[in-house]
Amino acid sequence: MGFFDKIKAGLTKTRNALSNTLGSVFSGFSQIDEDFYEELEECLILADLGMDTAVKAVERLRKTVKEQHLKETEEAREALKTILVEMLEVGSPELKLDTKPSVVLVIGVNGVGKTTTIGKIATQLVKQGKKVLLVAGDTFRAAAADQLEIWAGRSGADIVRQHEGADPASVVFDGIQAAKARNVDVILVDTAGRLHNKQNLMNELNKISRIVERELPDASREVLLVLDGTTGQNGLIQARQFKEIAGVTAIALTKLDGTAKGGIVIAVADALQIPVKFVGVGEQADDLMPFVARDFVEALL
Repeated sequence: MGFFDKIKAGLTKTRNALSNTLGSVFSGFSQIDEDFYEELEECLILADLGMDTAVKAVERLRKTVKEQHLKETEEAREALKTILVEMLEVGSPELKLDTKPSVVLVIGVNGVGKTTTIGKIATQLVKQGKKVLLVAGDTFRAAAADQLEIWAGRSGADIVRQHEGADPASVVFDGIQAAKARNVDVILVDTAGRLHNKQNLMNELNKISRIVERELPDASREVLLVLDGTTGQNGLIQARQFKEIAGVTAIALTKLDGTAKGGIVIAVADALQIPVKFVGVGEQADDLMPFVARDFVEALL
């Protein structure tokens, strides 16, 4: 199954919800008029593009319709696809792994599938022939390191961990020294999903960042935020907070197969101007897929 087919299958709930609403907009109007635009905007908001992104998409569609003298609603659908693809293409769709080692800090609140996402990325990188090291920096959640150890075993990656409650920054320091000694290609760091408050979380992530900066000043670095697609607009609120706290460079959206609101992908990319690099549409390791904007929009509409 290729990306398009998997995405299409994974987005069944979203697409069914959209075809009942968007489909009726495009088939229910014989001409492109004010009612058409209002109905379309409402449908995009319901698909969880969010108010701002939906309004922006419809405004751009109005402009395109006018400039290209479009008459048919089917032509408007094709124009809308192009607009949504452009909204999604805000940066490179691939992880930046140019140095040896490269570092990926993986962040996100508890319960979004962060550790599982790390395991799936590790599996894919190992299959590509890369030497991968997992660092169990989430020392606050009971069993987080155990879960990561299971994924290390499954994927063929190495792991560095300490006891529960250890200082995460010291685990990261140990991980970097191990990576240098073992000639590792990619270091994937799991981080705490929730500390007592925002300030604690910020301090913890800053501390980890400083250690990476000091020990590997020239390394390629990504800060990958994992979001649960089923949380909809709450995911966008989380993304804004984490962008402020940790300088997010990339996003992985999980559990898209379980939601009718897959439009959140477009909302996050457009509102925050951060590229979506992975989407999760199932439980298997290869169900976390590199993101292709055109295929995603085609599967959605």
